[in-house]
Amino acid sequence: MTADDFRKLALSFPETVESAHMHHPDFRVCGKIFATLGYPDENSAVVKLTPSEQGDLVRGDPNAFQSVKGAWGRRGSTSIQLPAARVEIVREALSAAWRNTAPKRLARTR
Repeated sequence: MTADDFRKLALSFPETVESAHMHHPDFRVCGKIFATLGYPDENSAVVKLTPSEQGDLVRGDPNAFQSVKGAWGRRGSTSIQLPAARVEIVREALSAAWRNTAPKRLARTR
């Protein structure tokens, strides 16, 4: 998977816009970040999951998914090594991150 693939997937969710935070592209729904691209390097992305969702992904594919270090990671922020990740699994991770962040009225539509 490439950064462009990740960007296209992230932008496919309703009311998602691309913005930037700390000099990295991010993806927001209703002003709230659910994913970041290019952190910590150009081959990585981060999604905002629950700790349970994160655990499932890390156990299922530890080469592609890792917990972000520190408190953010303990709360579910999950790093993706894009070249090692399968598109289908990243789509599922982005969907979960979007649902976790979107207002309930909007999340029910997806």
